[in-house]
Amino acid sequence: MKLAPSELKDFLDEKYELYNKPKFIESDPISVPHRFTKREDIEIAAFFSATIAWGQRPTIIRNALRLMELMDNEPFAFVFHHSESDLKAFKGFAHRTFNTADVVYFVRSLKHIYEHGGLEKAFIPSNSIKSPLKGRFSGADEDIREGIIHFRQLFLGKHPSGRTAKHVSNIEKNAAAKRINMFLRWMVRNDKRGVDFGIWKSLSPTLLYCPLDLHSGRVARKLGLLKRSQDDWKAVDELTQSLRKLDAKDPIKYDFALFGLGAFEKF
Repeated sequence: MKLAPSELKDFLDEKYELYNKPKFIESDPISVPHRFTKREDIEIAAFFSATIAWGQRPTIIRNALRLMELMDNEPFAFVFHHSESDLKAFKGFAHRTFNTADVVYFVRSLKHIYEHGGLEKAFIPSNSIKSPLKGRFSGADEDIREGIIHFRQLFLGKHPSGRTAKHVSNIEKNAAAKRINMFLRWMVRNDKRGVDFGIWKSLSPTLLYCPLDLHSGRVARKLGLLKRSQDDWKAVDELTQSLRKLDAKDPIKYDFALFGLGAFEKF
């Protein structure tokens, strides 16, 4: 499907308006953190929901809700104050290859992160200046790559288990990092439409990368936004650069359009 640049932008803007609505929350993993109001509860619920976001969406939502139940529906209080005996609650939990051992590692690591400034701070490289919207993190050519790398190093520590490490994508090895990028979209974007939370203020939407999955990749290639055939970080970068040409200030809003076209319209 070949459209002129102005026609393509109009087309995607229309689809963004169509799918960026609260009525689509119920069938999406973002519905799980929307059950909470406390900032830290939202963050943790969103992080777990995004982490297990592969497979059928009803199953993802069901298992994410199960995780919240196992944390007494107070994820931050559980993470921050849990004892070793409390971790027995996760025995037998599994979502595809994400199992009990992974949940336990995640809970322990999240506690460490919240003891040292929280999840938002974890995505700001330690060698960046205090305001990430200046210097290293300023301008349309800057992005969140260094923050994602820094978060992974901090979250996994020096000696992560091999099986748990694979659940936190390594973009230095060209992983697409779809779930991390989706989580960041939820936390950073704030267009006041009632879907994305926008509770992180130290990072700008201009820094984000587009979550890339089978749906968005297929649509992006059909529209000429993406040429690379593999769904990897190079493809994520290519797609995001294309989207930044359409809206430099908020390029990842088009994730709604690409996903909606693929998942709901079978474009």
